[in-house]
Amino acid sequence: MKKRIIAWEDGTWSTPPVAAHRHGDALIVTAEERSDYWERTLYGFRHDTGHALLVPWDPAEAVEVTFLLEGFTGLYDQAGLMVWHGPQQWIKAGVEISDGVPSLGAVVTDGYSDWSLSPVPEWAGQPVTMRASRLSDGVILRARAGGGSWRTIRVARFAHNDAVHAGPFTCAPTRAGLDVTFVRWLMTAPDEELHTQPPHDVIV
Repeated sequence: MKKRIIAWEDGTWSTPPVAAHRHGDALIVTAEERSDYWERTLYGFRHDTGHALLVPWDPAEAVEVTFLLEGFTGLYDQAGLMVWHGPQQWIKAGVEISDGVPSLGAVVTDGYSDWSLSPVPEWAGQPVTMRASRLSDGVILRARAGGGSWRTIRVARFAHNDAVHAGPFTCAPTRAGLDVTFVRWLMTAPDEELHTQPPHDVIV
């Protein structure tokens, strides 16, 4: 299957950011202070003010989003890939700052959110690519930094087949001034199976 680049202009914002402008082929997004996605678990609060740029997602394709891991300094500064079925069913996978360290993680939400996290301080300053691919009733979430190999970070249940959207997202729960540079958004061939590495292009 030939990869298909998604134009930034083709997406629709879930909540518009403070600013979003083109810089060459990249899109630089400024997140609103206190923007976030979370549903109830542990904290009790419900947030749906994050900034996700979404297009319809065909389950026969994988979706990838690449951003630069630069300028992330505040607690929970974050960016990555959003898979969206509705305000109660969504998945976000990306990198965020936790305890001062860039950490790779995913939040899977079906009425309630859960959160998995793994520190990746060595990824700072690199382009990070997040990937989601449907297989049966699940989504395989993977990530890589620079030209490195894919890392499988989560297999999540996601049995929805209608009105599913996906695309880049960012949030800044604790501060103003987070700028995220997204450099690529594409649809490509899906994973063949869980333990086979998908192909990838080196981002420079």
